[in-house]
Amino acid sequence: MMKGYEDLINRFVSDSREILSDRLTGIYLHGSMAMGCFNPDKSDIDLITVIDGDMTDGEKLRYLTMLMDLNGRAPEKGIEMSIVRFEDICPFIYPTPYIFHFSAAHVMAAAEDPLSYVRRMKGTDRDLAAHFTVIKKRGKVLFGKPVDEVFDVIDRKYYLDSILSDIEDAGTDILRDPVYFILNLLRVLAYIEDGQVLSKREGGEWGISHLDRRWHDLINNALYEYGHSVKREYSDKDLISFAGYMTDIIRIKTS
Repeated sequence: MMKGYEDLINRFVSDSREILSDRLTGIYLHGSMAMGCFNPDKSDIDLITVIDGDMTDGEKLRYLTMLMDLNGRAPEKGIEMSIVRFEDICPFIYPTPYIFHFSAAHVMAAAEDPLSYVRRMKGTDRDLAAHFTVIKKRGKVLFGKPVDEVFDVIDRKYYLDSILSDIEDAGTDILRDPVYFILNLLRVLAYIEDGQVLSKREGGEWGISHLDRRWHDLINNALYEYGHSVKREYSDKDLISFAGYMTDIIRIKTS
């Protein structure tokens, strides 16, 4: 599950416990590392921290310092994590409030003005419904209470809205990141058709089993690149056709 990153994960847990003390409800791993398809060249480390109450700016700064240090030891895509309050997730609120968020995309902004960063890094996030669903189905408890004691049931309509929001611009974004959008579109359709909560790799494998053979080369290329970090070539025309085909099916099946 965490091969090669055990020390990083253990440090994240121990520092979180020190900073948050008895307000720490739990720390939960989701994403590819939890679902057994982690690739350090393609994957980030996905974490959710749940607390009782709130955090001061000073505590958030300590947390940010810890994350910036650990992110330097993380895979290329880094750490992505949010801190949420127990009272906002049980009973579940959508879109879900968060009180702190960090990802590798924010490293420069966080380094330039840490205090400004921690003060503005709060709000609501539709993606959290998807993350919580994965935690309930496939997640790992790194510290704290069992998943079912912390995370409320996520209504299908909220999970669906969350995952659909992630592919809203797939028709153009697929040219920027073919592997992500090919595999993500497939796992969205797998959920709509079969109710399965899949990893990106599993989404690709589902696509091979369920989609017409004309798409198999494209899907196999994405699966190979995702698993082996070997760049594959894609035709823009094929990518746009695939995204259009998939979004049309998804739109019809969710209308």
